[in-house]
Amino acid sequence: MAVTSVDKDFENLTLTVTCDLPSSVERTWELWSDPRQLERWWGPPTYPATVGRHELTPGGAVTYFMTGPEGDQHHGWWLIERVDAPRSLEFTDGFGQTPGDPGDMPAGTMRLDVEEHGDGSRMTLRTTFPTHEAMEQMLNMGMAEGMQEAMGQIESVLAS
Repeated sequence: MAVTSVDKDFENLTLTVTCDLPSSVERTWELWSDPRQLERWWGPPTYPATVGRHELTPGGAVTYFMTGPEGDQHHGWWLIERVDAPRSLEFTDGFGQTPGDPGDMPAGTMRLDVEEHGDGSRMTLRTTFPTHEAMEQMLNMGMAEGMQEAMGQIESVLAS
């Protein structure tokens, strides 16, 4: 499995998931920059993602929805803040029908870092929550497990 660690840091309000991958930094970046590749792993296996809008530029947005086993759809969005391709990406991550509207769900800040590691690359995704309550809510909904399951699909995307 590609996921090497999942760290819940309640003091700093962060959830950090780290993956070591058998791919170059540039190839790992394609997992994010290509919406068709992104939808093959973003979301747990039982909630696959469909990406709509995909603008990985500062001020841009990404919209998607995950479809559950019963056909239920859960909409999500990213508001892109910083991009340093192929090394890093920072965005606000939320759930809801439209970008910037988290509804009753807390939005967080995600930072992706991709670096050379051994014969491949290391991908680190750190989510920072606005409050302790927001972190608890998202973790209680299974965010850590969902991220681990989602990122566990990456190696099969890289192999295809």
